[in-house]
Amino acid sequence: MQTIVVEPIGTVIGGRAEAVDDDWDTEQALIRLDAARFGPESLAGLEAFSHLEVVFRFHRVDPASINTSARHPRGNPGWPKVGIFAQRGKNRPNLLGVSRCRLLAVEGLDLRVRGLDAIDGSPVLDIKPYMTEFGPQGPTRQPEWASELMRGYY
Repeated sequence: MQTIVVEPIGTVIGGRAEAVDDDWDTEQALIRLDAARFGPESLAGLEAFSHLEVVFRFHRVDPASINTSARHPRGNPGWPKVGIFAQRGKNRPNLLGVSRCRLLAVEGLDLRVRGLDAIDGSPVLDIKPYMTEFGPQGPTRQPEWASELMRGYY
């Protein structure tokens, strides 16, 4: 496999200091772009969108805790054991998170957001506007345990 090097484009400022599950919709934070690489023109037109998709790195996860085998999500024995690629846990092989959040404002190189489930200091690798047409085409499905897990997440 080829090694891929990715440089952060910015950093999460504020919001939660710790990765505690649930109630992320109450969290507000800034995504601050790297001023050495970007100017405000990089964000031109973004304010017309209501939501963003943000790719970030779980920077506080100890690489020794990465788990690629099956486990009970959140350690709940009432839910089935599933592999890392059947869940969205942070102890993933490349420590990548993807989050959809509400864009509240664009202020220079800062994006004020709500509902971003990344913690303070998280390196941001990419930002994309959410477009309805990039959402799932046709009906979606997921197991009941996933719906239970997500009930209080946002």
